[in-house]
Amino acid sequence: MTEFDAGRHILPRPDTRRPLTTAMDVHDQETAFTPIGPVPPPEGAPNVVIVLVDDLGFGTSSAFGGPCEMPAADRLADNGLRYTRFHVTALCSPTRQALLTGRNHHSVGMGGTTEMTTAAPGYNGFRPRSAATLAQILQGNGYSTAAFGKWHQTPPREISAVGPFDRWPTGEGFDTFYGFMGAEMNHWYPLLYQGTTPIEPDRRPEDGYHLSEDLVDHAIDWVRVQRTLTPDRPFLTYLALGAAHAPLHVGPEWQEKYRGRFDHGWDRQREVTLGRQKELGVVPPETELAPWAEGVPHWDELTDSRRRLAARFMETFAGFTEHADAQVGRFVDALEELGELDNTLFLYILGDNGASGEGGIEGTIVEHRLGHGVVDDPDDMIDHIDEIGGPLSYPIAPAGWALALNTPYQWTKQVASHFGGTRDGMILHWPRGIAERGGLRHQFSHVIDVLPTILDCVGVPAPFSVDGVPQQSIEGTSMQPTLADPHAPEHRRTQYFEMCGNRGIYHDGWMAVTRHGVPWEMVPEGDRRFADDVWELYDLSRDWSQAHDLAAEHPQKLRQLQDLFLIEAAKYQVFPLDDRVTERENPAMAGRIDLLGDRTSVTYRAGMRRFTEETTPNVKNRSHSITADIDLPETGSETETGTGTGTGTETRTGTETEGERESTAEGVIISQGGRFGGWTLYFTEGRPAYAYNYFGMSLYTLRGGEPLPPGRHEIRLEFAYDGGGLGKGGTAVLLVDGEKHATGRIERTIPYYFSFDETLDVGVDLSTPVTDDYPVLDNEFTGTIHTVRVDLDTGTTEPPEFDGGLHRRVMGAQ
Repeated sequence: MTEFDAGRHILPRPDTRRPLTTAMDVHDQETAFTPIGPVPPPEGAPNVVIVLVDDLGFGTSSAFGGPCEMPAADRLADNGLRYTRFHVTALCSPTRQALLTGRNHHSVGMGGTTEMTTAAPGYNGFRPRSAATLAQILQGNGYSTAAFGKWHQTPPREISAVGPFDRWPTGEGFDTFYGFMGAEMNHWYPLLYQGTTPIEPDRRPEDGYHLSEDLVDHAIDWVRVQRTLTPDRPFLTYLALGAAHAPLHVGPEWQEKYRGRFDHGWDRQREVTLGRQKELGVVPPETELAPWAEGVPHWDELTDSRRRLAARFMETFAGFTEHADAQVGRFVDALEELGELDNTLFLYILGDNGASGEGGIEGTIVEHRLGHGVVDDPDDMIDHIDEIGGPLSYPIAPAGWALALNTPYQWTKQVASHFGGTRDGMILHWPRGIAERGGLRHQFSHVIDVLPTILDCVGVPAPFSVDGVPQQSIEGTSMQPTLADPHAPEHRRTQYFEMCGNRGIYHDGWMAVTRHGVPWEMVPEGDRRFADDVWELYDLSRDWSQAHDLAAEHPQKLRQLQDLFLIEAAKYQVFPLDDRVTERENPAMAGRIDLLGDRTSVTYRAGMRRFTEETTPNVKNRSHSITADIDLPETGSETETGTGTGTGTETRTGTETEGERESTAEGVIISQGGRFGGWTLYFTEGRPAYAYNYFGMSLYTLRGGEPLPPGRHEIRLEFAYDGGGLGKGGTAVLLVDGEKHATGRIERTIPYYFSFDETLDVGVDLSTPVTDDYPVLDNEFTGTIHTVRVDLDTGTTEPPEFDGGLHRRVMGAQ
């Protein structure tokens, strides 16, 4: 039986009518009852695999002429189809939401990343229940479903132990999830989830651990179990790797493979890539390089040290990308070993947006610095060049390489107006369903077309109702006709684009666009209004790469397309356009609900871990205190009378009683963030201490003078913020049982976020350590923690201030 009541249009499968009971005694029942079985999939339905890699551009992968070798992509493309005009949305969360729902990103509330949400319908970050996901549809039609890797679709305030969990992967149709919830993740020391349970890997970099390998290991294991237990049930695997989004983390052997390959620079790389693209046929022979982005230096304008540094960044990016593809190759091999590859509809999407220009002009070894406007000096970075890619770095490459990786197009991630931000390669491989090998498909397509294409290939209709909720129309159109016919008519005549105020409209071969901002521009000139944006016009039938602006020659055509944009934008909830900056940081001003609301005091207890910044008290830009009620362990040792004194930037006071025993307590009481920015209250050699890490550039440390005696103590850190703006300094005081033990200045503080990937933890500092006073991971507090209370001083909160567009950059760099 392959059908059920309602013809698969109502999901989950409606309950069947209860059979008639004809006897009181089961032995007298004449008609046998039918056992309840699993939902039957369509007859012969293929498995479905979607692999999505992060922050690649059209000209990145070797499968589309790029410099990054991707053998798995090459293999699948040579035995499948390359889609050369496939488009995404220009940022992470919106592309993923559009991919899994088949609707435009604004239609499902994801006009920006999950961290940029407002109360406006197109930007609230909440997928409506009237837009069921691909996983929900296939799960309701008898598929096993699993997601591995990056999610980045759950409202940040819901990523905690209290949920709710209906917008987590396992609440959106996936039976299994293993991965991370936010924008990016440290690939050496990741903080992951199994379903909704926080977990950390049991291996470390020195043991050979890497996140990309771990994700694919879990994906392979899951598929093998499915084939063993339910060999007749098809599966959906969604594998969303964190590579090649920052941080660029990969082993030196992968970097070394590319040593010297990029010494010719990004200008020459564009030329080389375009030549390869023409040879492959992924662009027409007459394609030209689009104009270079103003403000980004050409290679010959760089000093020797800046070239050396930039080349190393690109070597790291290429190694990171190839390493990720190698893991995809292992997954492909596993499918082949199981005999499932030929009947698997495999979509390899080479980017959720264009390559990222958020590394700025120079790049950086710590991404969070640049996000806050702290630009690394290349001469300083050179001293750390061999750390790039390793556990001591959190790097992102310069914008010049992003432009090269988006060849032949202009601009980058975030810039939805131009193809450098929205056009990525896509490979479709399905030997049992596609006769052609190594084919090219040039039809204009969009990420919202993936869901209806899969439904057509699988043989299930778009549901009318899911979980009792009527469904809004799917806005994508199926690409299935192109599988068999390279000359199939265009299935998409019109498509709008918008991100961060950058916008465009495609219709019947013409495209009108306007760029509102620059991803790496720290201080925009003046107060730019949307009405003042300058529109460009391109005839894509003759100008594949948007190289020649025809706005002045065809003003009537431009006006027609501008009007069409207004119609499409109104239809899909794009309005009101929103380019606010600091206001979006404040949930009240942005119009979204904050988990903690107006609370100014939160009490934690031992064992509480993995609190993201959206679910913790915001200690930034204000006075605050941290008070810990602890017990120190007995040690049996004794000490003479001692008085602490200050050294360096520290000031210590306090005395110990003669003959008093010392505790040798070690470890973390509470911490937030890590090596690349954060703070920690901890013990070292029996002494209380506090450290504030300013982007790994400055470490401010206070330590008590002598080890404390065993027993119960109150450890308190008071921070008095200087005020006068965001990210200013302050004075920290460390007290023990009400007595001052250390005082010190913290000259600079972090204004916006400590980390996208690390958390607040009680009793331990997970992932990377805030300070080297304690080891990585093995830093649990050896005493007993009763409570830790964080109190905010409401009288010193700094109001939002104009920051030259910095906060838009911070929130967009995800």
